[in-house]
Order: sequence, then C-alpha cells, then structure tokens
Amino acid sequence: MNFHPREMPPPRLSNEALGEPLDEAGRAAMIAAAARKVEELFDILRIDHRNDHNTRETPMRVARMFVEEILEGRYTAPPRITEFDNVQAYDQLIVTGPIEVRSMCAHHLMPIYGQAYIGILPAADGKIIGLSKYDRIVEYFASRLQIQEEMVKQIGQYIVDMTKPRGLAVRISAVHMCKTQRGVRASRRSRMVNTYYWGDLSANADFKREFIDECAILDREQAD
Repeated sequence: MNFHPREMPPPRLSNEALGEPLDEAGRAAMIAAAARKVEELFDILRIDHRNDHNTRETPMRVARMFVEEILEGRYTAPPRITEFDNVQAYDQLIVTGPIEVRSMCAHHLMPIYGQAYIGILPAADGKIIGLSKYDRIVEYFASRLQIQEEMVKQIGQYIVDMTKPRGLAVRISAVHMCKTQRGVRASRRSRMVNTYYWGDLSANADFKREFIDECAILDREQAD
C-alpha cells in the first residue's frame, strides 16, 4: 500500500489498523510527510529546527518514532498465532503476565504504561497458543493511539476470535501520563485498572475470583 499525502485513504478510528499494512514505500512517504508537518508545528511554536543543534533532526526523529514505534500496530499486519494441539485436553485456567503495556493516550498524546494480565480457559477439544503470542498481541493493540477502556476489549476480542477459548479475561493496570504530567498532576503511582471477561470467565464467579487472585499473586511477585 503506497501512501500519498494528497490521496489519503478514508479515515479510520485512531485505535484501528489500516485496511492493509503499509509497504516500505508507503511507510517512507508517510514519515517524510509527517516530518514536514512537525517542522510546521515547530515553526508555529517558535522552535528553531534549522539552526539549533538539539532540534535540527527532531522533526524526522519524531515522525519516524510515530510511524515505526508508537503507532506501528496501525500500519502492520496482526501477529501470527502459533497453535498447538491440546493433547491432554487441558481445560483449567491459565494466567499469563505481567505483560508490558506501552501505549499513547488518544486524548493528549501522552504515554500510557503498565501491565496486562490474560486469563485463558482453553477448550478441551481446542488449541493452545504459544505464551509469547499473548505479549505480541498486547504490543500490537497498544501500538496506536488508545484509551484503556477500548484497548482491553480489543486485545481480548482478537484472542477470542482467533483461538475460540471457553473463556477469556484481560486485565490492564496502567499509569496515564496525561494525568500525572499535566492537568491535576497526580502521583505517578496513580493507576487505572480495568478488566473485561468473555465466555465462562464472564459467567462463572469462581473463575473470575481465581483469575483476580492469580493476578494479585503475580503483582506481588513483581513487587518483590
């Protein structure tokens, strides 16, 4: 997919991927176009990006950072899922975490960082996916402009659609720098926690309790 600044594709929500991944030429064109816009912003803010040795290359650095890192999940294909046969018909709860979350607030373009925990109730006659894939899925949906309430659902829905477990839970605990670095300037320890459930993990209170207990254990182990 080539990117032509004057022939932009239909707009999509900021936390959605494009209809198809950017190819190398499209990525380069987007970075160059974005760098020019950052230069314009610096001019408006009266930041000298031509003569100041500190900011001379900053517009290009910022443009590349947004396209290749912060918003990478919008422009690349979803991670491939590696599946394994559930040979022993394992059907009990699996919890993995903490998985690092690094995202960007869609409201103020400030970092969101924290941890995700995922609970899976595999189907006895279904598949089990490699643990590292959960990390890659979290990274994929975090690498775009987000709000945490939607990110937790996007991560879980993708796993449900791709792997068809009996139940699933996704919990995110994160610091929002739009709250700690601006506005009320809250303590950097101030976090937001939210959880979303699917299938048997939504309907069964015992499974929910087990998932939360396991998350608490992993939290304590991380603190130690």
